[in-house]
Amino acid sequence: MKKIFFAVLAAVIFFANSLAAAQDVPFVDKFILWTAHRDELIDEYTLKHYGKICREIIPQAVVVHWTAFGNVESVWKFFYAEEMPDDEGRLNVASQFLVDRDGTIWRLMPETKFARHIIGYNHCAIGIENVGGYKGREDLTKAQLESNIRLIKYLHAKYPTIKYVFGHYQQGKARASGLFIENIKGYYSIKIDPGPKFMRGLRNQLESDGLIFYDE
Repeated sequence: MKKIFFAVLAAVIFFANSLAAAQDVPFVDKFILWTAHRDELIDEYTLKHYGKICREIIPQAVVVHWTAFGNVESVWKFFYAEEMPDDEGRLNVASQFLVDRDGTIWRLMPETKFARHIIGYNHCAIGIENVGGYKGREDLTKAQLESNIRLIKYLHAKYPTIKYVFGHYQQGKARASGLFIENIKGYYSIKIDPGPKFMRGLRNQLESDGLIFYDE
């Protein structure tokens, strides 16, 4: 009887812990299209830009963005397509996460899947998009800030390999991390997202967790 009792107790504890862990997950899944074709496009892009195939990443940084257009549905539809031909690769842009203006977090793909969201760091960075920044306005909301803080804390706890958090506009300063890799000379784009104010808010709440930030 004791063995049965302890077996049942262990099962209850396991279930309770699993439930608690699930409740700690701060996002809702809303996956974009992912077929063998996206894998082929990732292979093509990563071979060209990094010299190796990189379908899975070991997260070492979190990069914060804004969408500069639309709402959740329009951004999701834009990311949904697997292909967006341009001179430097047919793989469409996307990020692992998308945060709505009310703070709702959508996971667009498994966290360690490769996503094209920032030149030079895609091989090691999880991207967080925030709906806003239309015409360059620093208009991200308090709810988005709180959700980004919660999400980054979750990711840092899950992936202790994450050391850096920076905004897209800080891509140049982030080269000090040693993470930047880009095989195509002159392949670069100037960015302003998600703005210094938003990054200060993140830094004030997360730097004490041991994460490395860069000056705004």
